[in-house]
Amino acid sequence: MSKTTPAARNRTITISDKEIAKFSKQLITLNTKASVSKIKNKTINQDVFTAIDFLPNKFIDLLFIDPPYNMNKTFGVAKFKESSIEKYADWLDGLIAKLERTLKDTASIYVCGDWKSSTSIHLVLIKYFKVRNRITWEREKGRGAKSNWKSNSEDIWFCTKSDDYYFDAELVKLKRKVVAPYRTGEGEPKDWEETVDGAFRLTFPSNLWNDISIPFWSMPENTEHPTQKPEKLLAKLILASSKKGDMVFDPFLGSGTTSVVAKKLGRKYSGIEIDKKFACVAEKRLELAGTDKKIQGYKDGVFWERNTIKFMK
Repeated sequence: MSKTTPAARNRTITISDKEIAKFSKQLITLNTKASVSKIKNKTINQDVFTAIDFLPNKFIDLLFIDPPYNMNKTFGVAKFKESSIEKYADWLDGLIAKLERTLKDTASIYVCGDWKSSTSIHLVLIKYFKVRNRITWEREKGRGAKSNWKSNSEDIWFCTKSDDYYFDAELVKLKRKVVAPYRTGEGEPKDWEETVDGAFRLTFPSNLWNDISIPFWSMPENTEHPTQKPEKLLAKLILASSKKGDMVFDPFLGSGTTSVVAKKLGRKYSGIEIDKKFACVAEKRLELAGTDKKIQGYKDGVFWERNTIKFMK
């Protein structure tokens, strides 16, 4: 087998020049004030700071921001250089200041970061929104570190525009295995259910997530994007903080995960991506989502722990 031939189980989504030519016709750019109908269910292939100026006012129900973290990183045609806490905060402030007008008064906002960027993120968010929580999730992928602790987590800051916002904890409960199942005096399960795969309990969602799998080569959602977020992660945020038919927006769309999951869950969507190839990958994934609504780790209306038997079969 040659080095360019993928393994038989490799399900990574790739895109050919022919497909780029096809999907690029579906991309849009903005140069005048856009209506909601113009950007609804579209991928905007443009620099984010240019496109924001042409977005409608108060149209976003759920804003998901996965910005470049404060590190040296290349994202296709885009490059980002590490800077001080203060300079990164200034950069992020410039973004949030422009986006604030696009949010409905009832909107929820989620902003991703790592340990280096989270200080800056918090300082900026408290200027514009009501910061309600910080989710920390285990990012179990990556190399070890010999002279420091391995960075194995990322943050997601949860904010709202006002005190009037939507949140449904019932839709994002986690199904966990029960280590010591307790029974009533009659021998019936107490607050858990018995299945052929073992004992499970539905638990309320917390701000510490250890059930997320980073996309890898054998997963059908995997792409070549260097910082792709898992569909399961987006599904939790979208189900908790939006209703069917709501508008979900992502200004750093990457390979399209936010739009794809929003489509699978019956939401409207839009996003901005500067790199044409990744924008086309997003369109390809959206086409696939028209017939495949599955989200890894989410089934029967609940989220399952990572490596649960149900998903190993």
